[in-house]
Amino acid sequence: MQALRERVADVRFRGVGGPLMLAQALDPLVSMNTFVMNGFVEPLKRLPRLFRVIRMLRRTFLEDRPDVFIGVDFNVFNLLLERLLKRRGVTTVHYVSPSVYAWRQGRVKRIGRAADLVMTLYPFEPPLYAACGVRAEFVGHPLADAIEPVDATRAARDALDIAPDQLTVALLPGSRMSEVRAHGALFLHTARQLAKTLGNVLFLVPCVDPGTELALRKLVQDFPDLEVRILPGDAHRALAAANVALVKSGTGTLEAMLFGKPMVVTYRLGALSYRIVKTLLRTPFVALPNILAGRCLVPELLQEAAEPQRLAAALIAELERGRAGGHLNDFRTLHLSLRRGANRRAAAAVLSLLDR
Repeated sequence: MQALRERVADVRFRGVGGPLMLAQALDPLVSMNTFVMNGFVEPLKRLPRLFRVIRMLRRTFLEDRPDVFIGVDFNVFNLLLERLLKRRGVTTVHYVSPSVYAWRQGRVKRIGRAADLVMTLYPFEPPLYAACGVRAEFVGHPLADAIEPVDATRAARDALDIAPDQLTVALLPGSRMSEVRAHGALFLHTARQLAKTLGNVLFLVPCVDPGTELALRKLVQDFPDLEVRILPGDAHRALAAANVALVKSGTGTLEAMLFGKPMVVTYRLGALSYRIVKTLLRTPFVALPNILAGRCLVPELLQEAAEPQRLAAALIAELERGRAGGHLNDFRTLHLSLRRGANRRAAAAVLSLLDR
């Protein structure tokens, strides 16, 4: 929104957004709280309300037609709304691409029927769309722009009052409550194994909301022998301050890479869910650094392999590798490949679509 405003003097924004979008003079049509929900049951209960919202937004945007409709994430909802609008001649953009590179690549054609343009975070995504005749443009990753490609360890440790020589491990079990339940105890048992081997270790555990913070604090009470510091809403500082990180598969692996930190990546699912996901997966890797590089840069210990002793041993190996700096060149190269000025490129892509 900022980048569009810099390029277009007279621009008006209508739709749904949070505080940052409202600060950019968004005219809100629906409260963002409408879409705050967790788990599987709650979204099902809210389906009638969500369909009413889709119908209302469709009617509003057809009566007061925008030059372009941009659906940001929230894929099922936005792609349905985009498809309804595109059928009536409204130009539509979807930002960002779902993970079609990993699974359900058949979605590409359906996405193309909904969006005139798909803006992607990763350079390997546009060819998947081009093969199906769908226009997609790599704009870069906003996180790669926000995180400077420099060593931020000292500044983060000063801010957290951590001694320069204190061995520090970041534990990122996930932001959702289901992920905390699946990984919280596993990560703390791994921390205990590490502390037994390495001695005095400080563990930093970021959390995103009061609910997960409370759950983590309860878990930590069962590990009084560990020095654990919980950091509400501060994953970036935890990663910046750490020597090594244990990270649940997802965006956290990208963030650890952008901060130049050696890591071990893990994930656990229910047995049935894992079998289903494994059948659908179309990539040999789950960690974003490995997917970006096309080879194994960081170890992945998933499902049965995700047990405390193996995870601790892998973390110690990565810690030694990190001290030698063997991972830094690869991480920096990938960082720079994603650092493209995503906001400006996204704005330019939208405007070029309108020009056409």
